[in-house]
Amino acid sequence: MSTKPMRADAQKNRNQILTVARDVVAEHGADVSMRDIARRANVGLATLLRHFPTREALFEALLCTHLDALTQRATELETSVSADKALLAWFKELVVFTQSYRGVVAMMAAAHTDKESALYASCAEVHSAGAQLLQHAQAEGMARTDMNGDDLFALITALGWAVDQPSFASRADHLVQLITSAILISRPGD
Repeated sequence: MSTKPMRADAQKNRNQILTVARDVVAEHGADVSMRDIARRANVGLATLLRHFPTREALFEALLCTHLDALTQRATELETSVSADKALLAWFKELVVFTQSYRGVVAMMAAAHTDKESALYASCAEVHSAGAQLLQHAQAEGMARTDMNGDDLFALITALGWAVDQPSFASRADHLVQLITSAILISRPGD
């Protein structure tokens, strides 16, 4: 089944909505109203809903590119640096990503187990990429073996939530270091 190309004005509206939504969500968090996004994008609510019928559909469009890049980055890291450095670098990049969209952590956590969610596929791919990095570090004796990809995703979610709070945001790097030091095992000679 082929899809018709989008009209130029419709594509312009869609791009405008995404640009404004990215800025508004970064500024006010994921709870911003769809009506407010439409108003700031200078389109009607019906136009916004025609492009993005649900909040999750809008967030999928906003987040998909970033989540896909994180999945790709995991593959690149796995083949270019040691297993512990790959896991640490990817973990930090994912936390930075969660900080760039206030409130997105809760949406990702909910989508992680909801196969009907518009964010499910992207979240599942990121989860799988992280689990693979963890397994590689475990196989190399660089990460604790009593955890799995679900544990890693839960820790990232918890850390993402914590650094999303104003009182913890300034301690983000320290908190990442604490959690990753609990995951990674010191190698002989370290």
